[in-house]
Amino acid sequence: MALKGQKDASADEKIDMFLFEADYALKYVNSGYTVDVKEKVGLTDADMANQYKYTHDIATDSDGALKGVTWQATPGLFAYRRSIAKDVLGTDDPVQVQAALADWTKFEAVAAQMKAKNYYMLAGYDDAYRTFSNNISAPYVNDKKELVIPDALWDWVDQTEEFTNNGYNNKTTLWSPEWATEQGPAGKTFGFFYSTWGINFTLMGNSLADANGPQEVGNGIYGDWAVCEGPASYYWGGTWMAAADGTDNVSLVKDIMYDLTCDAAIAKQITLDTLDYTNCKSAMNEIAADETYGSTFLGGQNHIALFASAAEKIDMSNCSPYDQGINENFQNAFKDYFAGTVTKEKALENFKTKIREVYPALNLDNVKLPE
Repeated sequence: MALKGQKDASADEKIDMFLFEADYALKYVNSGYTVDVKEKVGLTDADMANQYKYTHDIATDSDGALKGVTWQATPGLFAYRRSIAKDVLGTDDPVQVQAALADWTKFEAVAAQMKAKNYYMLAGYDDAYRTFSNNISAPYVNDKKELVIPDALWDWVDQTEEFTNNGYNNKTTLWSPEWATEQGPAGKTFGFFYSTWGINFTLMGNSLADANGPQEVGNGIYGDWAVCEGPASYYWGGTWMAAADGTDNVSLVKDIMYDLTCDAAIAKQITLDTLDYTNCKSAMNEIAADETYGSTFLGGQNHIALFASAAEKIDMSNCSPYDQGINENFQNAFKDYFAGTVTKEKALENFKTKIREVYPALNLDNVKLPE
C-alpha cells in the first residue's frame, strides 16, 4: 500500500529503499515500483564486477534492467553430523563424505545405511526440495501461459515417497518444532540441506538448543557439524535492496547499496563477523584461500571454500514470477500424500485447485501425473 501511495506522499513519507526476498523477487522487479540501479541510482558495471551473476539474473526485469542488488550470495551445501558420519561411514572428513554423497544414487544408498544404524538421512518431507526445484530445465510456465511440472519435481516426489516408506526420514515439516529438534542434541538425523544463512543462524541456533542448560559454545552439539557439496548444486533465499521509484534520497540509496554490495573490505568483514557468505567474489575467494580460517561450529572447517565453489554453479535463468506460489503449493499438496491422508491423484488435484486461485490466468491442461 505504501508503494502505491508513493506518488502523492510527502517528502518525509516517501519510501527510498525497500527489501524483497528471492522467492518473490520478480513481483517487484517487473513492476514500476523499482528503478534501474544503474540508470537511476548510479551503480556501474565496474562497481558490481565482483558480484555473482545469478544475483543479477534474479533482479533483472523483462527489459534487461537491473532492479535490485544484494549483499548476500546463498549457495547451498549439505550439513551433516560428524559423529553420525563416523559411526556409519567410518569418517567425518568432508572430502570422503562428499565422495559417498556425490550423486543421488549414492545419497540414497547412504540413506539405507543410516536406517540400518537407526538414524534418519533427512528430517522430513521437504528438506531436499530446493535441490530439485533449483535444477529444472525450463521455467514452470511457458510462453503460452501453460504450467508444466518439470521432471525434477516428480523426482523429488518419488524420492520423498521412497524415503518416507522406508523410514529414511522422520516425517517432519520444514520449520516445525519437530524439524528443529532433529538439529539439536537429541536429533537422530544425519544431515540437512542448508544455504549460507541457514548454517550460521538457523542450524547453529537449533544445535545449541538444550532445555537443561544455557545456549553456549560447548553445549549441545556445537562443533559436531561439517558441510560438503552434496548430490546437487542449489541456492536458497537471499534479500535484495531496491530503490523505490520516486525516492528523493538517491545519493543516500547509492551509498548504502555501494557499501553493502560493492565494497570488498566490508563484504569480507561481514563474513568474518557473522560466518555469512557475501556477494563479493574477491572477498570470498580471499577467505576461502586462508588456511588459518575456520568455523568452530563446523569443527574448524573452512566452509567458505565450499560455498565459493558452489556459488559459481548456480543457474537461475529459469526463474519466473510464478515460482513462489508453485513451489509452496506443490510441497503443501504432496505433504498430504506422503503422510498418507490423500492419494497421489488427489494431491495433484488439490495443487491445481490452489494454483487456479493464485494464478487464475494459467492453463493447467498439461498438469498431469507422469506416466
